Amino acid sequence: MTDRVPVLKIGDVLLVSIQIDLEDQMVMDLQEDLSQRIVDTGAHGVVIDISALEIVDSFVGRMLASIAAISRVLGAETVVVGMRPAVAMTLVELGLSLGGVRTALNLEQGIGELRRSRGAGPVRP
Repeated sequence: MTDRVPVLKIGDVLLVSIQIDLEDQMVMDLQEDLSQRIVDTGAHGVVIDISALEIVDSFVGRMLASIAAISRVLGAETVVVGMRPAVAMTLVELGLSLGGVRTALNLEQGIGELRRSRGAGPVRP
């Protein structure tokens, strides 16, 4: 049995905070778990925090794009937040554009991006 990445619900947004380097099976489990949570909760947004990841290989990069595409089909927009510069450079060097995946520097900006896309006002402190 592999570890699973927790999927937390905050309002109508699902938050996935990836705190460990992902193995291929964990990524596939995350894709399945997140898809089911979107259906179960009717979430309109997904934020995937990858700030703890030091390495993203081509498989994980493709799966992030795949998760975003599946979420979009299920009615939820995805924003990936917290990408380290080294990870961004690696993805570009691998030729992965993460098409369809929106990014933001941090969680606050990511949630703000989802709110703007739904026509909601900015989050006030």
